[in-house]
Amino acid sequence: MLRLQVADSFEHPTLAPYQTMRAQRDHHQQRIFVAEGEKIVRRLLETDIVVRSVLLPQKWLPDMRPLIEARPEEVEVFVMEKEILEKLTGFSMYQGLLAVGRIPNPADLGEILRTAPRPLFLVAVDGLSNSENMGALVRNCTAFGAHALLLGETSSHPYMRRAVRSSMGTIFQLPVVECCRLEQTLRQLHAQGIRIVAAHPHTDQRTLSQASLAGDVCVVFGSEGDGISPEVLAVCDETAVVPMSKGVDSLNVGSAAAVFCYEVARQRGKA
Repeated sequence: MLRLQVADSFEHPTLAPYQTMRAQRDHHQQRIFVAEGEKIVRRLLETDIVVRSVLLPQKWLPDMRPLIEARPEEVEVFVMEKEILEKLTGFSMYQGLLAVGRIPNPADLGEILRTAPRPLFLVAVDGLSNSENMGALVRNCTAFGAHALLLGETSSHPYMRRAVRSSMGTIFQLPVVECCRLEQTLRQLHAQGIRIVAAHPHTDQRTLSQASLAGDVCVVFGSEGDGISPEVLAVCDETAVVPMSKGVDSLNVGSAAAVFCYEVARQRGKA
């Protein structure tokens, strides 16, 4: 369902999230997120995630209208020209097409363990604070068939605006388990026979191709600067490193995730 209005300011209460797009933590506390760009908004509208509003220039309305009208909830649609939107927000936008959605409820890990096809492929993040890196990691996880993302308590949320943008909307396909204590969650997985493998560059142990990734596995990625915390690292069954040329000590976590996720697929005969 669609309720259409023309806007030339952010005075309408529904438009407040667009005025505060830089306040990502405030949005997270409200359990909302902003989607930016044609592909990401389209992917959002094609999901069952609750959409609160859409803000777009007139030229996008005919293209998006069928998707919005097909939704079960009422979506407030505001038409605002891109030039006005950029002036009000204070920064340039490529397409001027935005939407506000409600962050889905956290996924239930027990349900995932019961219903996901085997072998399991889970990804956990510990202390990953950069939203763009989080989005890149999510995009790689989705591309290579991860069943869920385990979000450590010290990591940035994947529904932050910049993370959603960097993921190109693939976050809408990936269940997110919000862990109160990642260490404890990993211990529970270990008790159920799921192998915990740390993507840890500061190691002299196995290279990635030597790691055991063909069975039920959870791959853990750490922070951009310090890697995986000692507490989480102690729970892992093994560490693995991407072999690199001398003089390069690590990869960006998004790049490392692509390499690790590909290796999981390769070992399972899916690459």
